Amino acid sequence: MNQGWLKAANRIPLELLFWLTALLLLGFADVEPGVHEPHFTLCPVAYFGMDWCPGCGIGRSISQLLHGNWKESLAQHWFGLPALLILLHRIVVLFRLAVRNNKGLKTKYKEERYV
Repeated sequence: MNQGWLKAANRIPLELLFWLTALLLLGFADVEPGVHEPHFTLCPVAYFGMDWCPGCGIGRSISQLLHGNWKESLAQHWFGLPALLILLHRIVVLFRLAVRNNKGLKTKYKEERYV
């Protein structure tokens, strides 16, 4: 059985897969501008009963940005746009590292194979 795809998948950094998956999920999230209803949260501050958390709303803000709702994004959290830009920058850096590492692995493998 050919497992070349498995070897290629193992070369992709886990962090890159994590951030790409997170942005894809936020992009496909069902958002409606102006609708604020209770939602599931992973925020530990919310579980302790506190009303305000400095991070709450960033995910919804990024999701609104990915849907083109700029005003709603800003209403959700002011740091949504900077957070999205930071994540996109990190994805580009990780992608470049993965490409550079994979090219190095292929070159090294070819050199060893022909020696």
